[in-house]
Amino acid sequence: MRFEKYTSMYADKVKTIFTNVFTLSEWAEEGALIGELVYKMQQTTPEEDFLGFIAVDQDQLIGCIFFTRLKFKTGINAFILSPVAVATKHQGEGIGQKLINYGLDHLRDVGVELAFTYGDINFYSKVGFKQITEDIAKAPLELSYPEGWLAQSLIGEDIQQIPGHSTCVEALNDQRYW
Repeated sequence: MRFEKYTSMYADKVKTIFTNVFTLSEWAEEGALIGELVYKMQQTTPEEDFLGFIAVDQDQLIGCIFFTRLKFKTGINAFILSPVAVATKHQGEGIGQKLINYGLDHLRDVGVELAFTYGDINFYSKVGFKQITEDIAKAPLELSYPEGWLAQSLIGEDIQQIPGHSTCVEALNDQRYW
């Protein structure tokens, strides 16, 4: 298995893997919603605000993660990890964690200071994310699951309060994802 930076040649395969994974783990409507999210994210997000990473095994795409810019008025260099998918038959093998760590290492290398995500505390804590409140950093939209608002410093410092609101890329700027 190898990890590499996402390129647009994988656009259709990425949409398919997200649609399939979320359909099987949630329901068909969720699969379609997340499939459309990643397709829109790939098509509309400026290159400087978008990083994706894939896991490939025997020339088959088996996992993908996306990071998109999260902006604060302070100018802190931050990205949000969302979404993540690993092919159902490869789940439980640690591929998601390895892929996320690969992506976080790349973010560190390019000077990103903070990484955020929104989701399962038990899963994301395995790769260094810690639960935060919106007193520390305000999410772009209202959180339906505030316990799932997570972050980690990529520069080895404690996360300090970030004043003001945040904004996300257009593809994520939809209350259905929050």
